[in-house]
Amino acid sequence: MNAIIVDDEEFARSSLYFLLQEHCGQVNILGIAKSVAEARTLLQQSAVDLIFLDIAMPGENGFDLIPAIKQAGAYVIFTTAYDQYALKAIKANALDYLLKPIDIDELTEAVGKAEKVIGANKGEQPQAGNLQNLAASLSDKAEPRKISLPNGQGYSLVSIDDIVHIEADSNYSVFYFTGREQITVSKVLKEYEEILPQDQFIRIHKSSIVNLNYIKEYNYRNGYEVLMKNGEKIAVSRRRASDLAEKLRIYTS
Repeated sequence: MNAIIVDDEEFARSSLYFLLQEHCGQVNILGIAKSVAEARTLLQQSAVDLIFLDIAMPGENGFDLIPAIKQAGAYVIFTTAYDQYALKAIKANALDYLLKPIDIDELTEAVGKAEKVIGANKGEQPQAGNLQNLAASLSDKAEPRKISLPNGQGYSLVSIDDIVHIEADSNYSVFYFTGREQITVSKVLKEYEEILPQDQFIRIHKSSIVNLNYIKEYNYRNGYEVLMKNGEKIAVSRRRASDLAEKLRIYTS
């Protein structure tokens, strides 16, 4: 994979370069840019598959590069020291991200993921909408309202308001929606518990996250359970029952 590194910090640029050289032989570094302007030039000069992109840079930030990324058909792995809110938005919409200081195992895992996605989607750019949604989420300082779900051939960009509930299936998560087929994702439920807005979604069982908008009834007749608007009944664990009751109280007040 032909790649470039974009970061305004010299140490960050050089350390990432040497980590890639040492541990990720499938990555060919075509160039290193210390600004968005330099990155645009590199994208115009060469065919780039993958960009390791810092976000917080003086002048133009990483999101200002999005139009050029879209035109180049490249994929992005963010390298960032952003706060927890931003990480939620990035995790929801990016191919992957690396939190500084970069961990070797996380780097090799992210590069392996990129290799699979780029190989499966050569010549396509399913990530462009994700990046635009991410930039909007961060600039508005609001919870991300869309989330990208890997589907085997790329990503499905879905509205979180359409998610009825999510069920764990071993190391997979199964998303159930209104008006579309379910999507199975090879990520554990915990990741989506962290990403989704906590005022709208709650984990009610080790195997279930539900959207409060779709709860029709909460009862104790057959143990703790919720009845969803689509007719499904979902069990609530005893240790999470009080959390759900409090969330519903706040939600309906």
